[in-house]
Amino acid sequence: MTQPSRLQFPDHFLWGAATAAHQVEGNNINNDWWTREHNGGPRVDEPSGDACDSYHRFREDIALLAEAGFNTYRFSLEWSRIEPEPGCFSRAQIDHYCRMVDACHEFGLAPVVTLQHFTLPKWLAVEGGWLAPDAAALFGRFTEIALSVVAEGVEWVCTINEPNMVAKIEGGEPTYPITSSAHTHLDKRVSDTLVLAHRRSREVLADVPAIKSGWTIASQAFSPVPGSEPIAREYGYPREDFFLEAARGDDFVGVQAYSRTRIGPDGPLPVPANAETTQMGWEYFPPALGIGVRHAWKVTAGVPIMVTENGIATADDARRISYTHGALTGLHEAINDGIKVLGYVHWSALDNYEWGSYKPTFGLIAVNRETFARTVKPSASWLGAVAKANTLEPTES
Repeated sequence: MTQPSRLQFPDHFLWGAATAAHQVEGNNINNDWWTREHNGGPRVDEPSGDACDSYHRFREDIALLAEAGFNTYRFSLEWSRIEPEPGCFSRAQIDHYCRMVDACHEFGLAPVVTLQHFTLPKWLAVEGGWLAPDAAALFGRFTEIALSVVAEGVEWVCTINEPNMVAKIEGGEPTYPITSSAHTHLDKRVSDTLVLAHRRSREVLADVPAIKSGWTIASQAFSPVPGSEPIAREYGYPREDFFLEAARGDDFVGVQAYSRTRIGPDGPLPVPANAETTQMGWEYFPPALGIGVRHAWKVTAGVPIMVTENGIATADDARRISYTHGALTGLHEAINDGIKVLGYVHWSALDNYEWGSYKPTFGLIAVNRETFARTVKPSASWLGAVAKANTLEPTES
């Protein structure tokens, strides 16, 4: 029997894992999510509190990723730390994030920095958040301050994380794959403002020629049942394609894929009753990554792609490895078909705060909730070995 060949990835491929400031740092008391957690916000089972204490332990986290074999770390800046009051900027917090960039280089990781990952300063939320009249201009001003962090030693900058999910949150629509056929409309004003903010941010970042910038889109792998293709296109456009079209001409676009959304004649369908599901209630569906990458490449008209998130919430680490292997296989097929993919960044580096609960565990590294001790999982060692070899062993046929 002929042994299947290894799947080789492109030279200089980025292999990494990601976190977001509010989900790992702890005690981000000046943002809107902290308010939501302590004022009875929807779908909040517990507050973030100390999170993973990564604000103090980031060097350990970065070192563990490097030791595992990764060459990239994606993390975000916390706007409310840097600008706790409008126009009041903290030099100490800017220095903190500069030290994170320095630590990445010390341990041989390329930093991928996200400027805004869901959270907004309380003062901006009070003014209406992304519906505030000057929201886009304020984000442009924040980007100017953030240049102090990313102007040296950072090649990849994501402006806004998952603007399509932000628009869903602001519009009152669930952020996760919908389990009923309810057809809620997004607030187009939020979507338009996010595009303006993204473009203003990119204009600021363009002052540093070495920086490549883009934003990250949540791929939902809309999958119509036969006959529902027009419904899928209508439903999917404002929730994904609108934001992908806005990425045309960017240096790259981030694709973030986890599962699929099945579409029927009346809109979204529930997850099939017999389907394996994750701790999030999402369908176990590794092909979502390949579908999302191909769709983004098509809609953006060939903007280079970075997989900025892909993973699974599970307590079974063997299933995490299986899921990731399937996702990477689909990604490799897309690369072989001529799609330019810059790298693969797994979600998440750590078991962290998943926007209302610590119960879903996406991490390659476990975190003890009492002591904050880190434990590297087998999935981290497996994916790190893939990263070091830059190849994926195929499954037996």
